[in-house]
Amino acid sequence: MNTDDGGHHDAAVDALAARAYERAGDRYTRGGRRVLADPRPEVDPFEPDEKGWIGQGLQQLLAAAVAYRVAGADGRATQRAVEGIAASRDFGRVLDEPGQGACLSEFVADFRVAGGLGGADDAYDDAAARYEAADDGVDAPQALATTPLFEAAAATIKQVARGQADGEIAIKWEDLHGADPDRPGDFLAHRARFKKQRFRGLIERAVADGHLAAPRGTTEYNNDGNRCPNCGSTHVNWAGTGILCLRCSTPTESI
Repeated sequence: MNTDDGGHHDAAVDALAARAYERAGDRYTRGGRRVLADPRPEVDPFEPDEKGWIGQGLQQLLAAAVAYRVAGADGRATQRAVEGIAASRDFGRVLDEPGQGACLSEFVADFRVAGGLGGADDAYDDAAARYEAADDGVDAPQALATTPLFEAAAATIKQVARGQADGEIAIKWEDLHGADPDRPGDFLAHRARFKKQRFRGLIERAVADGHLAAPRGTTEYNNDGNRCPNCGSTHVNWAGTGILCLRCSTPTESI
């Protein structure tokens, strides 16, 4: 993480590795709230920010909602989603770079899905329409899509999806974005349209499986020093405070 979250993000990942999903939701919640209050030393969350660092706080609240759903704590997931929607809308008054408001609307739709709330499809349609409306104001959509705000809005769906793909990258850049960056509105609106089709089903599968993968960090295949005690894989993922199995997010053992 590039923001000061007090170590809560790594603690949440450690909890995911221990299959302690409600605890993971708690730590994601604490990290998200801390980032939203003070993202970075030089960043006031209630001032315009072309990078959108508060996105990492919203992402942790979104991951918290998903973790609570997997834990069976649906009420807490709903509470976190309501909190995230309120925060996303509030920061929509602040982040005024072209396209940022649409990304915050994308977060609103994500929170509706993660919390099991109604209105998600309409919210994704609203985000797509906002991206289309921002078309003329976005000069470099590919660069915009790599800012902290936009990367944060893509992080949770990628995390959920990798748990159903043996830890691999199941959702790629080209899945989330349109084919033609010379049409910025359509290029970015594809994010909302793709999520409308996929995010709900991915979360429902994670809930049914009772498993939420750790996010993908630095990885290595066929690591000679570590093996997963659960599935036997030697493919590793440096995430949280330890070394996890790339395949199933279990803490590895030294060999």
